[in-house]
Amino acid sequence: MSAAEDLTSAVDDLVTIATRELRTVVRTPAVVALSVVFALTVVGVAAAGSGARGGYVPLVLDLLPFVEALVPLLGFALCYRTVLSDRRSGELDVLRTFGVSRPAYVGGVFLGRSLALVAVVFGSLLVAAATVPVLSPEKPTFLALNAAADSPVAFARFTVLAVVFALSTASVALAVSAAARTARQAIALAVGLLVAFVVGIDAAAVAGLATGQFGIDTVPYLLALSPNGAFRSLVFGVAVETGQATTPLVALVGLGGWLAGALFVAVVTAWKPVE
Repeated sequence: MSAAEDLTSAVDDLVTIATRELRTVVRTPAVVALSVVFALTVVGVAAAGSGARGGYVPLVLDLLPFVEALVPLLGFALCYRTVLSDRRSGELDVLRTFGVSRPAYVGGVFLGRSLALVAVVFGSLLVAAATVPVLSPEKPTFLALNAAADSPVAFARFTVLAVVFALSTASVALAVSAAARTARQAIALAVGLLVAFVVGIDAAAVAGLATGQFGIDTVPYLLALSPNGAFRSLVFGVAVETGQATTPLVALVGLGGWLAGALFVAVVTAWKPVE
């Protein structure tokens, strides 16, 4: 078989697996329910809070802590048992008998699950953005807002960053699913990483700063150690534009490193290569 035929076959396998994953997500009530809760939370915060009434940047600041906490939860719920479930059911062995490669399999699983995740995150934030022109007053009563500083572009950047953040957390969850050999291991790894991402790494960084072990110049690098910290830095540096000039680049490298590194781990650990 030629290289072109191999590539075509791998792409066909990837698309087939991605389609299967999308169907699985839609048929999983718990995942659908969690997606609805995420969407209602984001839209509810936008409608009930003061952010939408102040403009797009205040809405970004209102939504940031909720997105930072809920996106990893949704991403892990979608992906942390995918490969493990196929392995335990024997479906992974069946796929291997048809010559499906590890990159095609992991890529298909990631693509299918990520499409569902991105649809929920992007759709929820799109609806939240629609609340700004509805709820904000035509003329601010006490502030003269700069239209260039507060525009839909700021929220569009936030939405793009949230999608990249979601893909990063999904890739980490997929790596957990591929590396774990039992359901207990998968749950332990997933919970441990979620706690580390949401509070653990930030708490360690704050403790290090408080004790003088880290200097203030190291803050961008410390934040980039977790997807959550990197995402937060990018939001302040790119969407809200309040960070230092070097911070977005460091954070982008950190977030991209988690995404690429986790996918590499998933491909390597999905199954042992045939000798």
